[in-house]
Amino acid sequence: MADLLLELFSEEIPARMQARAAADLKRLVTEKLKAAGLTFEQADGYATPRRLALIVGGLPTAQPDVSEERRGPRTDAPGKAIQGFLGSVGLTLDQVEQRETPKGKFYYAVVHKKGRPTAEVLAEILPEALAALPWPKSMRWGAHNLRWVRPLHAMICLFDGTVVPFNFGHVKTDDMTFGHRFLAPDRLRVADAGQYISRMKEAFVVVDGSARKAAIADAAGKIAADEGLVLKDDPGLLDEVAGLVEWPVVLAGSIDEAFMDVPPEVLVTAMRTHQKYLALTRPDGTLAPRFVVVSNMEADDGGAAIIDGNERVLRARLADAKFFWDQDRKQTLESRVPALHEVIYHAKLGSLGDKVVRLQSLAAEIAPMVPGADRDICRSAALLAKADLTTEMVGEFPELQGLMGKYYAEGEGEKPEVAAAVAEHYAPQGPGDACPTAPTSVVVALADKIDALVGFFAIDEKPTGSKDPFALRRAALGVIRLILENKLRLPLVRLFELAERLYTESQDGFKSELDTAELLAFFADRLKVHLREQGVRHDHIAAVFDLGGEDDLVRLLARVDALAGFLESDDGANLLTAYRRAANILRIEEKKDGAAYDGAAAQKLLREAEERNLYESLATIGDQARQAVAGEDYAAAMAALASLRAPVDGFFDRVTVNADEAELRENRLRLLSQIRGALHDVADFAKIEG
Repeated sequence: MADLLLELFSEEIPARMQARAAADLKRLVTEKLKAAGLTFEQADGYATPRRLALIVGGLPTAQPDVSEERRGPRTDAPGKAIQGFLGSVGLTLDQVEQRETPKGKFYYAVVHKKGRPTAEVLAEILPEALAALPWPKSMRWGAHNLRWVRPLHAMICLFDGTVVPFNFGHVKTDDMTFGHRFLAPDRLRVADAGQYISRMKEAFVVVDGSARKAAIADAAGKIAADEGLVLKDDPGLLDEVAGLVEWPVVLAGSIDEAFMDVPPEVLVTAMRTHQKYLALTRPDGTLAPRFVVVSNMEADDGGAAIIDGNERVLRARLADAKFFWDQDRKQTLESRVPALHEVIYHAKLGSLGDKVVRLQSLAAEIAPMVPGADRDICRSAALLAKADLTTEMVGEFPELQGLMGKYYAEGEGEKPEVAAAVAEHYAPQGPGDACPTAPTSVVVALADKIDALVGFFAIDEKPTGSKDPFALRRAALGVIRLILENKLRLPLVRLFELAERLYTESQDGFKSELDTAELLAFFADRLKVHLREQGVRHDHIAAVFDLGGEDDLVRLLARVDALAGFLESDDGANLLTAYRRAANILRIEEKKDGAAYDGAAAQKLLREAEERNLYESLATIGDQARQAVAGEDYAAAMAALASLRAPVDGFFDRVTVNADEAELRENRLRLLSQIRGALHDVADFAKIEG
């Protein structure tokens, strides 16, 4: 058994592409190894800013020998056919055998294929794998036709310590690579795969990205602990920083006190976005005037010059941020609202100013439905919700939209609930995002999302397949979470119609293509996805939702919960079986007769005691279930249905539905239809799976 080492040395690979590229390289090569019959024990992909590497361990030195049996033509086939077969297998007539089969006598050839040396196979499959590597962006350089993420300079390919010779574009494999750009810039030789990681470490390159990340986290955590501080948790930034260095050296710098009155989110965002610095906080969570920078250099002065240079750069960045902060506060949020009419929301949906006008009206209608919400306060919050989009700070840091509006609103003396709603009305923006609970925030967040959903559905810009350019799935999920987590009783269809009317009133010539049933079905799909994670079955949701007329998600979920509990009981499971039996008989007989057997059975035609008992039970229990549903007592509705089990079982045990008398048969089919109808008053049991 032997090991394979493949390394591609290039200019700096963007940090965001490294992990995916290493995984793709591993996948492509190992798939081709398996297809070539080459098994292996382990495969590991690595990436640094300047190299992709793959080590595959436990490869055989040659492919296994294989034998393949091929059937040829019949023995009495024309000579040309026989000669063609012999030529295809490389054998003569005396080297093949004749076999009797049920279809006659045929020629058979057993072809023994000797396995090729692994190195020879690698020289063929590796260039193919490299050419198939799917970079998000690639380039060509110089006069070369090769496309790669960045200019490719060298390539190692060693199998069992020997170079596997092949070309990838203009680059030829050998056993030479480069170490760290500054600390070990000379070419160096690698003997084999087993030596690679340690040899690179001697050249100041940590090949394993996870090892670099762990080293950075440990060193930064130690620096923070030594100063009585805490490293701010930011896994995404830690991943990115680990992809920017080959030899991480962690240092700490200071933030000038002059900038500490700027909101901490601004400071953190400026450091994170522009400089890739890690923030430090005090034990109470407040931002400390310190930062962590990860250098790619070991300096003779212990990093003093590096720290000084980074502090200088940071001062310039934060000076800009402080300037934006000071300038923005010279103008109130309300005075910025007219400028929103100059910002296009969507070519067919008007400006952001138009959206704010709609949000105010929509928020005023939603407010009475949210306990604790004040209509006027909600209108004020809706008016200011988008105003910070015209500020210099949000122009520089778009990710701070809403949050900066909150700071500006607080500074202007706005009510706390108004300021909070400005910050929170974008939430929740994902499954892991916190959902607003403050009444004003909930109202404005609902208005914002419902306005967007109705608007884009009205102009037929609905999500298709994997494409959702306007994040409408996220908006629908946000509405669902706002409703369910705050237990709100909202009539969604009425709000959709109101939002549509507001679009029509605010824009001349607006033509809406909104189908509220389609939008409600879109919500049902999102609800299924949301509840599936909580263990709720999608077919239970469909069984209630598909009855139609239900747009109160809290009520719908209560009904689904009651249905799930009912179906878990013996009575529920048995009644579902009986329902399916009744529905199947009806489907078959209605198709055969070309008629529907809806409507009530005639009491005078009920002959057997069991069918009379079922008829009376359906009348009583069906009415009880309908009344319970109307009173939103779904547990009582399911309990009423449960009492149908005995009369239904008795009917199927002793009554023949397809009686010889046509009138009697029709009446019994109508009785089955009543079973189906009684259950459909509570849920569409036809949607239940399993």
